[in-house]
Amino acid sequence: MPLFLVNARDKAGSSELRLANRMAHLQWAGEVSHKIAMGGPVLSEDGETMIGSSFVIEFDSLDEARAWAADDPYAKAGLFERTEVIPFLWLIGEGPKDG
Repeated sequence: MPLFLVNARDKAGSSELRLANRMAHLQWAGEVSHKIAMGGPVLSEDGETMIGSSFVIEFDSLDEARAWAADDPYAKAGLFERTEVIPFLWLIGEGPKDG
């Protein structure tokens, strides 16, 4: 199954909006955890402040991956300044875990 990189960055000054939608976002992601090879928050240079989200996901097509990303509660709440969903080739590292 093809892999896709979802790379989203928050709008400036949107920490409260992120926190208000965090539980819904985690539940949404958990519903398809079997399709997520890697995912988590992107941090600012301080190593603590969340400023975005990145995932490597498995879907049959780019259109399916884009639809999944658009359904993110963060995206629906208007948190992201920009989001890219692009094909990804896992070349180095352990890669997706079988399970």
